[in-house]
Amino acid sequence: MTLPLASRIALVTGASRGIGYATALALAKAGAHIVAVARTQGGLEELDDAIRAEGGSATLVPLNITDLDGLSRLGAALHERHGKLDILVGNAGVAGPSSPLGHIELKAWNDTMATNLTANFQLIRCMEPLLQQSDAGRAVFLTSGTASKASAYRGPYAVSKAALETLVRVWANETATTPLRVNLFNPGPICTHMRAIVMPGEDPETLDTPAQAAGAILPLCLPSWSGTGQFVDYKTGKVMGFHPPA
Repeated sequence: MTLPLASRIALVTGASRGIGYATALALAKAGAHIVAVARTQGGLEELDDAIRAEGGSATLVPLNITDLDGLSRLGAALHERHGKLDILVGNAGVAGPSSPLGHIELKAWNDTMATNLTANFQLIRCMEPLLQQSDAGRAVFLTSGTASKASAYRGPYAVSKAALETLVRVWANETATTPLRVNLFNPGPICTHMRAIVMPGEDPETLDTPAQAAGAILPLCLPSWSGTGQFVDYKTGKVMGFHPPA
């Protein structure tokens, strides 16, 4: 039986743990060769072991995605080795400080924007030419309900995700007439390390697992997924477009 992502190349950021790890493994099980990007070498090696155990393959890229020149070099290396990219999952992110806006240091603000927004802009710049070489390029970026809720004390994270949503929607509009499909995925509360930092009193047993969320991301990466510029909400299972305020 031919796997649905056989011969496809998939780049996943933040792949060393959480939703990124689970998504990389799910894509590998579906037949994709994984380009796994993360800061943590040990986590990447654990992912590689898990992928190999499933009969898959991966290229490990120990890289902080705020290294913008490093992302550019990665794009060049992928062009040299594969000549294309079929799937991009922009998962890496940081929670940022939980504090009133007036108490947040400028460095903490800039660091959050660098990871959650600017790095994804650079990913788009460096990976779009490769994705356009695919017959069915697919890009998925992870967002958060905090972006629309404007949650108090979560300013840097909320603002960075709201800006990311606009960035991704612009890209989807720019590429709407091409085979490339660009979408947003909101996992909601998932049992991850980041969630535990932000919500330390929450019972993790009440949350869905990263593997469950990854199972909902996988369809967005398939050649059969036709929608673009959409917002997929994991908790409700809804696929939504965007409309201007009334």
